Amino acid sequence: MAKDLKPHIGIFGRRNCGKSSLINLLTGQDIAIVSDTAGTTTDPVKKSIEIFGVGPCVLIDTAGIDDVGTLGQQRVEKTMKVLEEIDCAVLVITENNFGDPEKRLIARMKELAVPFFVVHNKSDQESLLAVVKAMIEQNYDTKVLNYSVVKDVDIAPLIELLKQTIPESAYQKASLLGGIIQPNEVVVLVCPVDSEAPEGRLILPQVMAIRDVLDNECICVVLKETHLQQYLETMPKPALIVTDSQVFGYVSKIVPQDIPLTSFSIVMARLRGDFDNYVKGTPYLSQLKDGDTILLLELCTHHSTCEDIGRVKLPRMILKYTGKDIHFEYVAGLSPIANPEKYAMAIQCGGCMSTRKQLLNRTNLFVNQGIPISNYGMALAYMNGIFGRVMEPFRTGKG
Repeated sequence: MAKDLKPHIGIFGRRNCGKSSLINLLTGQDIAIVSDTAGTTTDPVKKSIEIFGVGPCVLIDTAGIDDVGTLGQQRVEKTMKVLEEIDCAVLVITENNFGDPEKRLIARMKELAVPFFVVHNKSDQESLLAVVKAMIEQNYDTKVLNYSVVKDVDIAPLIELLKQTIPESAYQKASLLGGIIQPNEVVVLVCPVDSEAPEGRLILPQVMAIRDVLDNECICVVLKETHLQQYLETMPKPALIVTDSQVFGYVSKIVPQDIPLTSFSIVMARLRGDFDNYVKGTPYLSQLKDGDTILLLELCTHHSTCEDIGRVKLPRMILKYTGKDIHFEYVAGLSPIANPEKYAMAIQCGGCMSTRKQLLNRTNLFVNQGIPISNYGMALAYMNGIFGRVMEPFRTGKG
């Protein structure tokens, strides 16, 4: 799974069509293995690079969409899965071959709203036919470039198509707290250290928040919840406190009402998730009925402990809050979700181990069927009776 906020560009096509050569040309490096043997690329390969004219991005080389056999079909499935995380796709064809593999790929790209263009490679061996070019451009509303990775040294046409195809939103510099905090303000980050905390380091949202506070030219204070009271009594008043959602109940009692409060999970949801639908769906916690099933969505894979937020603490709190006979199911990583319509509600983690594209494709399964969705932090805040308070930083016109 991707943790990178840079635009993700996937390169797709049949075996031995020159996908890896195209990546090497774009980057000016021998990043991908090039061979005349069909099926050299067996799994998606990611590389963070800088493309002149495009900027920092992640290129993903994929296995052939026409692979055969049992293993070949598994490779194709992995290739199709890549579509869920990319911002732009490049479909490579050769010898004017455009058939069922390409049509299936494009159909899935349309479902996921992935913009794409087509490169007809190896034009030095066989040039693109006008009838094929017209058919693709008219039927699929995209551009087709006749090109040869071997003979064409000018990559400007490729770069121009990339710039035209990648959504503007993919270029926007994302910020966890941008617009909420102002330069020179003090921001306090409350980071509990329990059995779920990684040994010797902080979790990714906490690290991202530290950097974001600094990028916003603010003063960053990092402490455990056990030192928060001492800080508030002896140090300058902070402009914002961001806490781990698991200690909402404890922290909210300590922090005065005039100090804005939110959580790492919630600011991550603002950055990467379907924030508005989380806000809309969270109050459904009060409408749950006996026999309802909630799906807990985790985008990282880890061993569960007695302090696990998604598999232990959150379900336990929901049972106590609702007083209902609620059932829980869990999906980790990017495992497929079967029959989403059977769930009364879905609750998504902060999504620090995913791209925004992955997260939205996942939660859209429920949004499109009118099933309420929430976020770990928002759900915990709601059940602690502070939902309105932790949403306030995003309602004041700052965010």
